[in-house]
Amino acid sequence: MKRYLLLLWTFMSIVSISAQTLNDAQIRQRVNQAAAAMKTMQCDFVQTKHLKMLNDDIVAHGKMYYQQSSKLRWEYTIPYAYVFVLNGDKVLLKNKQRNDVIDVNQNKMFREIARVMMSSVVGNCLLDDKTFKTTIATTNGEWIATLVPQRKDMRQMFQKIVLHFNQQRAVVNCVEMVEKSGDKTVINLKNIRTNETINAAIFSVH
Repeated sequence: MKRYLLLLWTFMSIVSISAQTLNDAQIRQRVNQAAAAMKTMQCDFVQTKHLKMLNDDIVAHGKMYYQQSSKLRWEYTIPYAYVFVLNGDKVLLKNKQRNDVIDVNQNKMFREIARVMMSSVVGNCLLDDKTFKTTIATTNGEWIATLVPQRKDMRQMFQKIVLHFNQQRAVVNCVEMVEKSGDKTVINLKNIRTNETINAAIFSVH
């Protein structure tokens, strides 16, 4: 029995040491490799919005679709229907009443929002040292990256963005965005599927 306990302890020690050897640079590399290998991604999401002026959180459900390298569809289904589609330099905003198509090159705010949404979902914003100062912690089987904006225009929108990564897949499963006002949005990604074919019509902006 002592022999088996010793072997188990030795194994656990090796696993612990191996886990600790992944430093920030190695984690960034793993995430970047996973992002490069991820041609498509689709999932369900639950978005919880906490506003300082309200007692109750606002909860919405929907579906997200991503295709490398610049296509993203963010579709709210509950409690309202609303669609945000990014396809190259065009953004489609769609609800029951109207459709609007915006050229992100002509609208700086939309350009930044679109870029942050895309890079947050994929996770490659960890490499954007000019825009964010990033610190990474490891806890409960996750890598947690805290991104603090460095550019003035980004600081006007966000205090920080926190990304939670599944360690095994190096894929984002939760995004927290804390706005300058202190309002907070948490987006949990569920039923994540990668590298499956997505119908091109999903990303249509017409």
